[in-house]
Amino acid sequence: MKRHIPGLAQAGQNEENLPDGEYLVEVRQMKYRWHQQKPFYSLQFQVLAPEVYRLHAVTGRLYCSVKALWKLNWFLQDFGYDPDLLNGDDIDEKAVVGLKGVLRLSHRSVNGRSFPNLEAFASADRWSTSFDQREIDMKQDVEQQDDREVA
Repeated sequence: MKRHIPGLAQAGQNEENLPDGEYLVEVRQMKYRWHQQKPFYSLQFQVLAPEVYRLHAVTGRLYCSVKALWKLNWFLQDFGYDPDLLNGDDIDEKAVVGLKGVLRLSHRSVNGRSFPNLEAFASADRWSTSFDQREIDMKQDVEQQDDREVA
């Protein structure tokens, strides 16, 4: 049996080089994944800024256990999710796609594997000129990494 899976060839290509930091992102996909102990939402973001990382992909999880609902609520509020749906305890995955906000990304290692951690969120209007200097610093870091790889 043969299946066509759009986006398979590009999956993971742009995710590896994304360092820890803050990014202006747009939600590309949100899917609920059931797990007996820890149900979660799998999220895929596209980086909009800083420019040097534009169009890179970020994936991560937001858990739905009772102890972790505060973080899911934080994400939905800061990214501008419909307050009426949120107050009714409803999540419409299609309504989340296209929402924009600021994501602080870090990585954590578990058993020798590195996983992205969706550390913090802020509304898109918080992305301002104060991030312009960070963009310049990130470009310099990338150039330094490229120089090290060539040497």
